[in-house]
Amino acid sequence: MTEYPKAIKFKYSWRKYQLRVLEELQAHLKDGHLHVVAPPGSGKTVLGLEVAIRINKPTLILAPTRAIRNQWIQRFCELFLQTDTVPDWISKDIRNPKFMTVVTYQGLHAACNDQDVTGNDSNLDRILRRLQLQKIGTIVVDEAHHLKNEWWHTLINIKKKLKPIVVGLTATPPYDVSPTEWQRYMDLNGLIDAEISVPELIIERDLCPHQDYIYFTSPSQKETQFIKDYRESMRKLFTEISKDEIVLQAIQKHPIWLDPNADLEWVYNNLKFYSACLIFLHANQIPIPELHLEIIGSKDFKIPELDYEWIEILLDFYLHREKVHFNAFEEHRNMLTNRLQRHGALEKKQVNFSQNSRIRQYLTSSISKMESIKSIVDFEYDKLGKDLRLVILSDFIRKEFYVNSTLNDLELNKIGVIPIFEKLRRENKNNKKIGVLTGSIIIIPTDSYPAFKTTSAKYAVYDTYTSPVPFDPNYLSINQTEGLQHNIVHIVTQLFQAGEIEILLGTKSLLGEGWDAPAINSLILASFVGSFVLSNQMRGRAIRAQLGNKNKTANIWHLVCADPTSATGGDDLKLLKRRFRSFVGISLRQEPEIENGIGRFDLPENINNVGEISKKNAEILEFAANRADLKQRWNVALSKGVNLVEEIKIPFDEEQDYQRVKALYLHKTIKNLLVTVAAAWLSFGLDHVQGFIQALKNMQSLRDLYMYMAGLGAIGMLLFGRKTIKSLRIYLKYRDITKDLKKVSQALLDALLKAHIIRADHEELRVETQVDRSGSVYCHLEGGTTFDKSIFINALCEIVAPIDNPRYVIVRKNTFAFFVKQEDYHAVPEVLARKKELAEYFSNQWKQHVGNCDLIFTRSITGRKLILKARVKSLAAQLEEKVQQVNKWR
Repeated sequence: MTEYPKAIKFKYSWRKYQLRVLEELQAHLKDGHLHVVAPPGSGKTVLGLEVAIRINKPTLILAPTRAIRNQWIQRFCELFLQTDTVPDWISKDIRNPKFMTVVTYQGLHAACNDQDVTGNDSNLDRILRRLQLQKIGTIVVDEAHHLKNEWWHTLINIKKKLKPIVVGLTATPPYDVSPTEWQRYMDLNGLIDAEISVPELIIERDLCPHQDYIYFTSPSQKETQFIKDYRESMRKLFTEISKDEIVLQAIQKHPIWLDPNADLEWVYNNLKFYSACLIFLHANQIPIPELHLEIIGSKDFKIPELDYEWIEILLDFYLHREKVHFNAFEEHRNMLTNRLQRHGALEKKQVNFSQNSRIRQYLTSSISKMESIKSIVDFEYDKLGKDLRLVILSDFIRKEFYVNSTLNDLELNKIGVIPIFEKLRRENKNNKKIGVLTGSIIIIPTDSYPAFKTTSAKYAVYDTYTSPVPFDPNYLSINQTEGLQHNIVHIVTQLFQAGEIEILLGTKSLLGEGWDAPAINSLILASFVGSFVLSNQMRGRAIRAQLGNKNKTANIWHLVCADPTSATGGDDLKLLKRRFRSFVGISLRQEPEIENGIGRFDLPENINNVGEISKKNAEILEFAANRADLKQRWNVALSKGVNLVEEIKIPFDEEQDYQRVKALYLHKTIKNLLVTVAAAWLSFGLDHVQGFIQALKNMQSLRDLYMYMAGLGAIGMLLFGRKTIKSLRIYLKYRDITKDLKKVSQALLDALLKAHIIRADHEELRVETQVDRSGSVYCHLEGGTTFDKSIFINALCEIVAPIDNPRYVIVRKNTFAFFVKQEDYHAVPEVLARKKELAEYFSNQWKQHVGNCDLIFTRSITGRKLILKARVKSLAAQLEEKVQQVNKWR
C-alpha cells in the first residue's frame, strides 16, 4: 500500500479556522513543516488526519499517551473511514510499522533504546530500516511539548534519517522553557504557521463562554507564623552579613578594588558583581574613590542602598563565582555557606533572602485552600443545583487519609484528592453526589451503583466488585478488576455526564489531558503546577462546548494563598501570573475586553491585606454568580475585534488617571509660564521703572532695546521659571508617546524586512499603536505571518526594555525648545545586532523615522562604559519589568 484509499473523506463540514489552514496548506509545507497552535476542543486531531491524507504518504503519528494514541485511531476510523473496524494497514507497534503507524513517544523511545540487542545493529537502526521500508513520508507529532530530553534525541535522529514532512500540533507551545529547549522544539516542528485562537472558537461555538476566577486565601495561623519567623530570621541574617568583617577584608584585597583599571574588560563583563562590591563597601562607610565612580559612569553617581538583592549578588560572587582571589578565605566561605543553608537562604547554590522553597510550599499547598474549595463548591451548587458538573483536580491522591475504620476523623492538614473528598463529605449539607477517580482509588455514591452496573455492561464488563467505604455507607469503593481496568475512566465519566456524580475529584495526571467530559461547567484547579502546558490542558477540559446545550458556560477557579509579608502577594500569586500568560479570556472591567495575562482582573496592589482579599473575593463571586451576563460580555468583547494580535504593552505607571495627569501638567506648564512672565515684569517693572526709562534714553538702536529686554527675560526665567521648566518636563514625560513608539516600530520593521528576517511584502504590513484610557500604550504588527508578528514584538521588546548586554546600542538625543535635552539608550535587537551592516541599517532607519542618534558597538571598553551609563540613566530602564507582551482581540 503506497497511498490512502481514494474513498476516504471527512464526514462533517470543516470549521472556518480549519478550512483556513487547509486552504493555505501548500504554502505552509514549503519548508517541510506544518506547525499549528490551537486550543483544546478546536479539532486538531481531525485537522492532522486530513493533512496526512492530503500529503498522501505513509504516516507515523506520535501521541503523548496511550489514551490519546487510541483516540487518533478511533477518530480516523469513525470520522474518515466511517467504520468501527480498524483496518489491517494501521499499526500500534513501532516494531511492526504499516502504512499508518500510531504510537506514543515513550513507546518509540523505548523500542529504539531497548537494551536487549543482539548483533551489531542498534534497535534505532533496525526501526529506522523498517520505517524506511514502509517509505514513511509524514510524521505527525501531537502535543510535542511532551518530549523529554532522551525522547527528543530519538525523534530528531529519525527525522534526520527519514527527512519527512513534519506536522506539529499543540495546544500550548512551551513558551516558559529555556532558549535551548525552545530552539529544540522549533527544530522539530518548524516555525509556527497557523494559530487558532480561543475567541475564534467561541464565535464558531466550539468552545463555550467561560471565565477564569481567582479565589484568594490567607495562610493558616501556623503557616503565617512560619513565614513571619522566616522573614525575621532573614532580616537578622542580612543585618549580620552586611557588616561581616571578613567579607569586607576579602573585597578590599581583591584586584577589582585595588586596581580596577588593570582589568577593565572583566569589570565591564561583570558589572553587577563589581557594583555589588562597591555598594557593600559604601554601606560599611568605606569611602569610594573617584576612580571607581568614573568607571561606573559619573562622579555624581548616587550609590544605591545595600538591600537583599545586592547582598545576594555579592554573596554569589564571594561564595561561587570568584575562583582564585578568595581562596585565602576558604574556611570562612564554607562556614558562611553552611550558615546560609541552615537558615534556608541558600538552595542549589542560589542565595535568596526573600524567597524560600519551604515558604513557596506553604503557600501553594496551604491548608487554607481546603476551605476555599468547600466555599466554591457550595457557591456553585447554590447557583446550579443538580445541573452542576464540577471537577476538582489536585496533584496528589494522599491515600493516607483513607482509613479502614468506621470513623475517619483525621485532621485534614494536607491538600490532595482524598483530603478534599473528606472535607466535602464531612460537610455535605445538600447531599451533593461526590465521586473520586484516580489511578488507584475510585469512589462513587452508593445511589449511583445501579447506573454504574448498567454502564459497565455496555463495555461488556460484568465482574464489578465493590465494597462500602468503611467510614461512610453512602459511598462505594470500586475494586478494579482486569475487565474494569481499561474502561473504568469511561464508565465513571459517563456517570458524571449523566449527573450520577455531580462533583468529581481526580488527579491532574489522570484527568488533565486527553480526558473528555463536555458536561463540565465548573473546574477547580487545586494544583500547584505552574507550567503553561499542563495548566492550559487542565483548563481546556472545562471550556469545550456541549452538544445539545447551547447555554453552557464554564467557571474555572484558581486558588491563591497570598503571602501577608510580601508586598507583591508572594510566590503563589507569582506562579499564577505565569500561568495566566498563556490564558486568553474576558476581562472583569466594566467594558469587557479579550486579552491574556492577569491584568484583566485589575488586582489591587495590596492583595496580601486580609481586608482586600475579602473585598476581591466578594467581587469575584458577584461576577461568577451571573452566568447569563457572562455570555453577553463575550458577545460585546467579540464585537470589538476580528483577530487575536500579539503586541507590547507599556502601562502608565501613576496612581492618578492618565488623562488627568496629562492635562494637569499641561495646565500647570501654561499657568507657571504666565506667572513667570507677569512676575518678571512686576518685579523689574515696578521696582526699577526709573532705571528702565533712563536706559531707554541711552539706547542708540532697536538692537539695544532687544538686548535689554532679553537680559530682563533671562533674569526673570532664572528667578521665576524653575516651576515652568519642571512642569514642562513632566508634561513632556506624559505626552502622547504612541507617535514616538510608532516611529521606532517603523524603523524596526524596515530593518527586519531589509535583513529578510520578515519575508512578507512591505505593502502587506502595517505598524499599529494606540493608547487606552488608562494611558497604557499598545503596539503590534498588522499583516504577515504568526512568525513575523512574533519576531517583530520580541525585537521591539528588546528596544524598549532595560539595557542588558546588547552588542550594539542606539544613543538617542533629543532637544526641545533649546533647554530640554534628553538622552536615551536602546538596545539594537539581537536579530539585527549579529551583523554590523544590519545594525548600521537600523541606525539609519532610526535617523530617518525617529531622529538623531549614535550607534555604539559595546564590545569595547568605551562601549562597556556606555552600557553601564545606559543602565544607570536609560529612560527605558525606568520601565524595568513593566513592558509586557500581551495578546489582545482587535
